[in-house]
Amino acid sequence: MLKIGLTGSIAVGKSFVCKVFRENGCHVLDADQTARDVVRRGTEGLSQVVEAFGDAILLPSGELDRAKLGSIVFGDEAKRKLLNSIIHPLVFEAQDRWLKDREARDPDGIAIVDAALMIESGGHKRFDQLIVVWCEPEIQLRRLIERDRLPEAEAEKRINSQMAQSEKKKFADFLINTSFGFDDTRRQVLEVLTKLKSLVG
Repeated sequence: MLKIGLTGSIAVGKSFVCKVFRENGCHVLDADQTARDVVRRGTEGLSQVVEAFGDAILLPSGELDRAKLGSIVFGDEAKRKLLNSIIHPLVFEAQDRWLKDREARDPDGIAIVDAALMIESGGHKRFDQLIVVWCEPEIQLRRLIERDRLPEAEAEKRINSQMAQSEKKKFADFLINTSFGFDDTRRQVLEVLTKLKSLVG
């Protein structure tokens, strides 16, 4: 099985790219979903996060208040690193279980793990190839403001808290530029998929 990492900064269109890969027969795991799963109520992950950040990050239901935790870590590098040091090992473990399961079911398939912080966490080294999704910075900023209804300054802060797109692109085996809309992006995804299929086996 070919194991592919897919990454890109916030609001660059990774979800749409993953959707096209999924529609065309690839196995796709969303690391954001995995990151949510490992801190669900009652998990060891949530206990560790509460131990590090206190009960104030919990909703009355006992679930994690993601917005509250996000506001704490986005502007504070030390706290963000602390959170990542708890979450990343748990996410890696869950990804590895998923990859093993997919490989057992479909040894000649293509499995894609989508994760925004794959390069920063060193997780990209576990994959055969790395796809970096990107778009022009002004488009990224506009998409984030519209998607999350954020003030411009807050959107810029979130973008600047991540590794620069120009830096991420240096790690890529394949680049997909989503700046020119859905049809153009779909065309690029299918081109990359053709190349990936030639590597399987």
